[in-house]
Amino acid sequence: MSIVTERVKEIQNDIKKHSSYPQKVKLVAVTKYPIVDKPKLEELIENEILDFGENRVQVLEDKRELLGEEKNNINWNFIGNLQKNKVKYIIGYIHMIHSVNRMSIAEEINKRAKNVKRVIDVLIEINLSGEDSKEGYEESDFYKDLPELMKLENIKIKGLMTIAPNTDDEEKVRASFRKLREIKEDLNEKYFNGTLSELSMGMSHDYKIALEEGATIIRVGSKLYS
Repeated sequence: MSIVTERVKEIQNDIKKHSSYPQKVKLVAVTKYPIVDKPKLEELIENEILDFGENRVQVLEDKRELLGEEKNNINWNFIGNLQKNKVKYIIGYIHMIHSVNRMSIAEEINKRAKNVKRVIDVLIEINLSGEDSKEGYEESDFYKDLPELMKLENIKIKGLMTIAPNTDDEEKVRASFRKLREIKEDLNEKYFNGTLSELSMGMSHDYKIALEEGATIIRVGSKLYS
C-alpha cells in the first residue's frame, strides 16, 4: 500500500472515530505542495477523493492542466486569499470558494458568476484567532456586511471557514473551532433558517479536534503525502 492510500484510509478512520456524523464529513485534499505530482493526484482519485483544494489560482490552473481530461472529475475548492483580479480565471469551473473574507470579493464573485450564469457555493472566512497574519472577517464586521451579502443572487453561502490560532495549546484551538460552530448555529437560527450546512475547519495537525467540534470539511495536505 502506497503512502497516499495509507494516509487516506487513516484519515477516513479518524473521521469515523472523531466525528459525531462522519457521513457528512468531506476530505478536501490540499494539493499545493510541489511533491504532489500527477501519480499522487491520480492515486487520490483512485481512492475516491474528488475534492481538491488550492490556495493560489496559478497553481490550481497548473494542477488542472497536469490532470488533463481527469480534471473534469474533480471538485475544485479555492481555499486561500482570493484576489479580485483572479476571480475571472476560476469562475467557470470552481466548485466552492472557502475564503470570502470581505464584501468586495463577494461582489466580484457574484458579478463574474452572473456573467457565466452560475451560482457559486461559498464559505465565509472568519478570523477567530486574532492573528494579523491570518485572513478573514472580524466577527463584528461580518455581521455588519451580512445583510448585503445575503442579497447577492449568484453566490450561495453554504457555511463558514476558519484557521485555528498558531499555538500548541489544544484548548485554544478547540475554543476557536467551537466558536465557529456557535456562530453557524446563531446564523442558522436568525438568518438562514437552518440552511447553513458546512464548517470548513481543521488541517493536517488539528483536524481531529475540528471533527470533534463539528467540522464537515477538513482541509488536509502534508499528512496525505508523508
